[in-house]
Amino acid sequence: MRRRSVSLLGLAGLLALPLTVMPQAQAADGVVSTGRTVTASSVETSAFGAGLAVDGNTATRWASLEGVDPQWIRIDLGANHTISRVKLNWEDAYGKTYRIQTSADGSNWTDVYSTTAGDGATDDLTVSGSGRYVRMYGTGRGTAYGYSLWEFEVYGAPSGGGGGGGGTAVPFGSHLKPYAAGMLKPSGSQATNDQKVVDYYNRWKSAFVRQNCGNGWYQIISPDADHPYVAEAQGYGMVVTATMAGADPDAKKIFDGLVKWKIDHPSSVNPNLLAAEQDAACRSVNGGDGATDGDMDVAYGLLLADKQWGSTGTYNYKDLALKHIAAIKKDELNPTTKLLKLGDWSSSGDQYYWISRTSDWMVDHFRAFRTASGDTTWDAVRTAHQTQISRLQSTYASGTGLLPDFVVDTNTTPKPAPGQVLEDPNDGAYWWNACRTPWRIADDAVTSGDATSLAAARKLNSWIKTKTGGDPNKIAIGYKLNGTQISSGSEAAFFAPFAVAAMTDSGSQAWLDALWNKMLTTPIDTSSYFSASIQLQVMITASGNHWVP
Repeated sequence: MRRRSVSLLGLAGLLALPLTVMPQAQAADGVVSTGRTVTASSVETSAFGAGLAVDGNTATRWASLEGVDPQWIRIDLGANHTISRVKLNWEDAYGKTYRIQTSADGSNWTDVYSTTAGDGATDDLTVSGSGRYVRMYGTGRGTAYGYSLWEFEVYGAPSGGGGGGGGTAVPFGSHLKPYAAGMLKPSGSQATNDQKVVDYYNRWKSAFVRQNCGNGWYQIISPDADHPYVAEAQGYGMVVTATMAGADPDAKKIFDGLVKWKIDHPSSVNPNLLAAEQDAACRSVNGGDGATDGDMDVAYGLLLADKQWGSTGTYNYKDLALKHIAAIKKDELNPTTKLLKLGDWSSSGDQYYWISRTSDWMVDHFRAFRTASGDTTWDAVRTAHQTQISRLQSTYASGTGLLPDFVVDTNTTPKPAPGQVLEDPNDGAYWWNACRTPWRIADDAVTSGDATSLAAARKLNSWIKTKTGGDPNKIAIGYKLNGTQISSGSEAAFFAPFAVAAMTDSGSQAWLDALWNKMLTTPIDTSSYFSASIQLQVMITASGNHWVP
């Protein structure tokens, strides 16, 4: 018996176009789709992955979720091709109303075939078009089930030109930005792992992406934070949507809505930064000042967007990014220590001026800021933070490598917070802020191969793998820096980040696979943008899709 399930997917504003195409036509071009990277809007189960539609085996198939329209399956040909023929070998669950579309960038689509009278079996279609991507976009199922293809064949020939011109430069799943040598990835096919990320992203998007206040805004809702909208969530959203471009046809639209939100909610201290908190009416509250963690990701997301789409459209992403980076330097960076402050609200003389939060220490972001701005200050900033990571690990967590949530006395001898200095009695422990540090440190390690970042990530990986005996289910919620467990239970914010650290160790393939499978089998927590957003970004990195602009 087929399992019924429900998913909400956007129609992406596409309008049907009546096109005249001759069916059952033959073309001289060869098949160019076999074995290519494939993504889909959904899969019925893991046994019906998208890659099975291009494996050349008519006994395996892709199947979408049942009972839901629209659905799509997209092939990445790797480079621009002229497309002369498309052949769809349908299973019983066929498309009655669907389109064949091509795209140069994975975001902007052109219909080359359209029908409202599909009858299943085999559709052998003569078409005329070009693009790097070819998609079947179904809007009307022929049965009560979903859409299912034994094989999706595209015929054509390379036509020269880039894969991302005129649109998305680094589409999700293109893997145009390889990691440093020797980095691990989860076992299994690349296409299958990419699809797992797309599936999780679609669930995350349904749970947390909102347009609750009109005005052209998009926002990421934060049900587990002090306010419905916080800068940290908006920063996550900007980085995620810019990275998922090519897999989500609405990525640029959502990103631009988040940009408008950022512009319309300026910090009261520095208007080039984002106010940290908004209420249910989308009004900035609590003084309207900025938070460093959110601002770091907002600036990074803008740099990604500039690389993805250029800066000649509605928003000049590069200009906004440079202004945001300069504002971080002016008001969220301690000029003496070169360590990040907690926010633009902290100034010389207050009790928080010599405190820093380790989860803000995003080393790959510092590299991106240096590249974009040309400002060598960011080299010094990166070095200062890496020095403190190494020092804290060796001095206060020699057996674990764990970092504390907050570091105090940064003007003299930096040390873990002695107790509650901002949020919690565990401010000096590996708690709800520092749980992100294995991911943040290892993001730089896998992309840059930097020896300092690699050493820090490997120290964390070695300890947690030994501590748990290789069982991700034993990763607790919080630890003292000596490795003593604080709380029992299992939380994605704590177990997922260790997957990126595991990527840095050649002897941790089984451990990485266990962590990856733990993520795949953990339902998304729709009440926690924090854990869900962290796991999504970890999955992006683990699948080989994180890149530094």
